[in-house]
Amino acid sequence: MSQPQIGFLGGTREVGRIAITVKTQKTQVLLDYGAMLNHEPGFPRHIPPKDVDAIILSHSHLDHSGAIPIFYIQGKKPLYTNKLTTELNQLLISDFIHLSSYYLPFEYLELKAMTNNSKHVEYDTEQKIGDITFQFKNAGHIPGSTQTLIEAEGKRILFTGDFNITETKLLEGAKMNYGDLDAVITESTYANEEHTPRKELESNFVDACTETVEHGGTVLVPAFGVGRSQEIACVLAAHHFEHPIYLDGMAREVSRVMMNYPQFLKDPKAFMDALHSANWVEGWRDRRKAPKGPGVIISPAGMLKGGPAMFYISKIGKRSNNAVFLVSYQIPGTPGKELMEKGICVIDGKMRKVKARVQHFDFSSHCGASELKEAIKRLGGKPKVYVVHGAEGNCEYFAKWTREELGLEATAPRTGDTFKV
Repeated sequence: MSQPQIGFLGGTREVGRIAITVKTQKTQVLLDYGAMLNHEPGFPRHIPPKDVDAIILSHSHLDHSGAIPIFYIQGKKPLYTNKLTTELNQLLISDFIHLSSYYLPFEYLELKAMTNNSKHVEYDTEQKIGDITFQFKNAGHIPGSTQTLIEAEGKRILFTGDFNITETKLLEGAKMNYGDLDAVITESTYANEEHTPRKELESNFVDACTETVEHGGTVLVPAFGVGRSQEIACVLAAHHFEHPIYLDGMAREVSRVMMNYPQFLKDPKAFMDALHSANWVEGWRDRRKAPKGPGVIISPAGMLKGGPAMFYISKIGKRSNNAVFLVSYQIPGTPGKELMEKGICVIDGKMRKVKARVQHFDFSSHCGASELKEAIKRLGGKPKVYVVHGAEGNCEYFAKWTREELGLEATAPRTGDTFKV
């Protein structure tokens, strides 16, 4: 009896450029093919397009999707995902090309070919590629995000993608009830870090915003355009925040797209209400006006690496009655991380001490350490566990925990490793 083989092309012992293959005797599929977003983009290990029958994409974030256009330089591979992810890809990858085209082996033309070859699969529907069948399950990470459950040569394999089992204002959590599994490929982004309990986190955040605004200040919330910006708008609305809220940058386009896909949201009505009650910044006149009065401005980039947030921080950072509340993950070396750790930022072309109050609120769309452990405990069978998508020793740490605490066979693979299931 032949066994399916799992191969790791990227995203091992690091966060970024994730790429995994599942191969049977007849068929090979590629799960995600992302980019590493450093000063110059990094890509997963090359795989000849002729060896791949299809690509299955878990969600739109660039560390999962950013290198897929490479397969459309000449070919026409089917790309399985859902319609929301396809539309979000358009925005994110266009922006990526716009910012990094000098380093990229593809252009808008390849992105167009990628979109044209997208095949849309709803949650919980079986799809067949050669002798591999798969279905998507809600991952609870961002709208449209999926976990992929694969059946191949009699084996059941789960790729968690990025996931969250905690319910948020935007999404239901992932359920993790998939029956007996033979193998699991799991992320481990926060394997050694707990998140603040959600209720407490939300009320602390809203209280801090209210306090700043009631003292005449403006709050800048640099947030990822996909998911986090919308979540923050929904949190403020749910807590009946009475002051002006502004939405700027890519967060606007993304929100427009999400409004067309209510089936991916936990509470579409609350989502619509929250976004309709925000002021959408439509140009420079609005942008200059927003920081002048008390209010909250939600704007990408979440790590202050670009986007209108850069303009806002130069205005808001100069006054001590204002605040900058970071709500997105801050990668070491980014301006957001510098601000969080040293309280400094580039203002008017110079590195300066920021006078505004700076605070980090750990809104995350990933499981924290206890949720990650809980999620793996919920899985059926005695699966082999492959731990990816974790930096600073998290993959190795979580694999060790899984071996010692759950008695499962668990590994933190290296790039280039292959395993028989």
